[in-house]
Amino acid sequence: MARQNKRPEQDSEIIEKLVHVGRVAKVVKGGRRFSFTALVVVGDGKGKIGYASGKAREVPDAVRKATEKARKSMVRIPLREGRTLHHDITSRAGAARVVMRPAPVGTGIIAGGAMRAVFEALGLSDVVSKSLGSNNRNNLVRATMNGLVALQSPRDIAMKRSKKVGEIISRRDAGMKNAEIKGVEDNE
Repeated sequence: MARQNKRPEQDSEIIEKLVHVGRVAKVVKGGRRFSFTALVVVGDGKGKIGYASGKAREVPDAVRKATEKARKSMVRIPLREGRTLHHDITSRAGAARVVMRPAPVGTGIIAGGAMRAVFEALGLSDVVSKSLGSNNRNNLVRATMNGLVALQSPRDIAMKRSKKVGEIISRRDAGMKNAEIKGVEDNE
């Protein structure tokens, strides 16, 4: 009984985004036989995300299968201040290439449809992105996820370099201040 009571709470926290539904026709002796594929992104809005595609004879079944697989494949992504990325990312999958950059507070999500679904499910609120090359939704989602999985937090980098987190962050903040000062000088 306790397990059944716990399940609805988990379901209410998870954000499900249906990215794409595709129809495939197989020609058989009696005519065409249709099946459907669904690409789904799920996340908790706090840094956990997963994606999957499902295939079935009916759309609801395809969406259900994809959602179940996506929940099983969820991974944790480190976020900066819970709202943006730690650094610039360039990633690719197939012919799709994506570029993602952190953004200041209040920028919002600047992204196309497939990438926007990933960012919303992840819980990012400030990010600038651009998709280059193919606009295939499956490859765009896969490229975005590949980039996010490769994202490293200052804590990870500090551990690898045997330094303190403060040293890594102070360099990043100093670099941003220099860029802001340079931008002000360019405008004058």
